[in-house]
Amino acid sequence: MRISTSAAVLTLGGSLVLGLAMPSSAQAAPRDAAGTCSTDAFGIAAHYGEFVLGDDTHTPDAEGAVAVGGDADFTGGFSIGHELTDAELAALPGRAALVVRGTTETGSSFTVVEQGNAVVGGDINGGNTIELKNGSLSKNAHFIDFEGEFAKLRALSTGLAAEPMTADANVTPKTDGGNTALTLTGSHSDRNVFTVPAVELMKAKEVYIRVPSGATTVVNVTGDTYDMAKAGTTGFFLAADDGKFILDDKSQSAGNGAVRANLLWNFPDATTITKHSNAAWPGTVLAPQAHFELGSGAPINGSLLVASLHGTGGAEAHHYPFNGCLASVTPTSAPSGTPSGTTAVPGAATPSDSPSPTGSQTPGATPSASVSPPPADGGLATTGANGTVPMTIGAGIVLVAGAGIVLVTRRRKAGART
Repeated sequence: MRISTSAAVLTLGGSLVLGLAMPSSAQAAPRDAAGTCSTDAFGIAAHYGEFVLGDDTHTPDAEGAVAVGGDADFTGGFSIGHELTDAELAALPGRAALVVRGTTETGSSFTVVEQGNAVVGGDINGGNTIELKNGSLSKNAHFIDFEGEFAKLRALSTGLAAEPMTADANVTPKTDGGNTALTLTGSHSDRNVFTVPAVELMKAKEVYIRVPSGATTVVNVTGDTYDMAKAGTTGFFLAADDGKFILDDKSQSAGNGAVRANLLWNFPDATTITKHSNAAWPGTVLAPQAHFELGSGAPINGSLLVASLHGTGGAEAHHYPFNGCLASVTPTSAPSGTPSGTTAVPGAATPSDSPSPTGSQTPGATPSASVSPPPADGGLATTGANGTVPMTIGAGIVLVAGAGIVLVTRRRKAGART
């Protein structure tokens, strides 16, 4: 903050009008009270590849940890946690790679926790119990406060949705031969924010994202329903450092995964989201009010923070946690270790002395390594110059009030346009 005493009041007021009327040249990443950029904005949910408020019906595989606030149906067979690192396992509350507050249905198939512990609140029904390779099974219906955690996630989602599009961000549709490609382009090395109506995203046969590798990317999708299958979306392409787009898959990704690791899809108002079974979806999905239909083929290459979940067949949840920079969330009642009141489940399987993680399957044909970007012309670009009018009004008020003031405080905005 700098105090100026040499310039005239009206001149300063006029400068403030012009300065405040100009859109921000860059949007700095949110930081916590200590000024630290946090990658743990999701609270406890950050440690889970599937964090579900209600029921979760899923087979055959979740590579990360799974937490279910309702009932879990794993009757088709389910493998959990085999891609967790030692550090990620240690960061889990109670080292619990599987948490189910309600009833767990295993059927005649195996539900296997490859690493870590399991905590259940209700009965385990079926021909098999939960098998643990190197952990223990215990009972506690209050291990995670799902309602409290989802209240924070909804607040975060709403806050992110209120952010304007970053200056110079573009959302460009291009139709060729009846097929529409949607390209999101951002130039900032720290943070890029896009706003896309669900009705427009549903028209896209292919989605392209061009942002600097490692930059945090937030895509705010407006509307109460998103059905990727309506357009038959077949691929999400992320731009590599050499400018070429790469079809995201487990075997390949732009920037060695740095783009998708920092990519967040935010659905603040959605109640239903449907992923097309032919398209791997890169990035983490924050949809705290939505039922998420994962489909029967092709994975999510990120985390799912949703109200309920259903997925079968090859619709796996691959372990690519969000690593972008968002404002931190003050944790509430995060459990640590085995909380009091937790009891061992009678008949729990004895942990194996030698865990043997299983590999995951990547459905579908192997995609091409890279494709040429879609034509840049012919689309309607949307830029992020929001918020100019309110700032201009505020500047006018400052000008009037400043007529009798000698000292004027000037504010310098952070960030620089790249």
